Amino acid sequence: MPIKNYCFILITSLLTTNLFAQDSTDVMSSLEKETTKDETVYTNATFKTTRVVSGHSTENTAPGVLDFRINHRFGQLNTGIYNWFGLDEATMRMGFDYGISENFMVGIGHSTFQKSYDAFVKIRLLRQSTGKKNMPITLSYVPVIAINTLRPDPPTLPKPDFADRVSFTNQLIIGRKFSESSSLQLMPTYIRRDTISFPYTKRNAFAIGIAGRQKISRRVSVNAEYYYQLPDTKSPEATNVLSLGVDIETGGHVFQLHFTNSRGMIEKSFIAETSGRWDDGDILFGFNISRVFHIKKTKDHW
Repeated sequence: MPIKNYCFILITSLLTTNLFAQDSTDVMSSLEKETTKDETVYTNATFKTTRVVSGHSTENTAPGVLDFRINHRFGQLNTGIYNWFGLDEATMRMGFDYGISENFMVGIGHSTFQKSYDAFVKIRLLRQSTGKKNMPITLSYVPVIAINTLRPDPPTLPKPDFADRVSFTNQLIIGRKFSESSSLQLMPTYIRRDTISFPYTKRNAFAIGIAGRQKISRRVSVNAEYYYQLPDTKSPEATNVLSLGVDIETGGHVFQLHFTNSRGMIEKSFIAETSGRWDDGDILFGFNISRVFHIKKTKDHW
């Protein structure tokens, strides 16, 4: 059986754990017991943080809160003992996310990979709820702009125009919390790639992502994330990205440990420009660290 089939079975098994073993309406039923017809109760903590692994989750940073994030990737495991199985290499993204309101957040970041700068907004259009307002899903829209600042190699080559360095991503996130332990989301994505970072024949790329979370204790959960690129827009050199991780919450910190076949940490990189293969051992260990700071006092956003 091809490795991509094993990956599909693995992520499907993870995402569906407890989804069908439990009544998928457990959360809604428990909420309904605490509400009246005149009250609306919103679902919270669908995911532990605003990211599943590399990609966005349905969660928003709370209003008035600054989230300082460090995303880190080591090298490939198959580089062997000489490279300490990838630990001698590192790429990083450092970013700042800020909650403007309950349904609107912004973020900026810089990545050592391709020396990219990125900025995004996340707008929550719908929110899962029960009671007076019954909404079965959460729907968010995330546009991202990124700029690749790599210098030509060799330096004698002409410098690319600014427009050739810029990429755009537009993504919808459709998520649902099925129970206290299980959450699932879909991420249809459009990417307009820059022209200098990856060999390809078409600038436009389309992908559909699926991601899930399985809670295993109060502070620990297992996450999975997979993006399938539409064949007509996929670069011949590209592969689909699969990431598996564990979230560990400790007070104001959330540590995310994971394995992935992508070195990039912004959407256009890990969705459309991944070239590593799990079956070849092109697997990278990495971690994300999130630390939140309350900049502005607001009422409880839940």
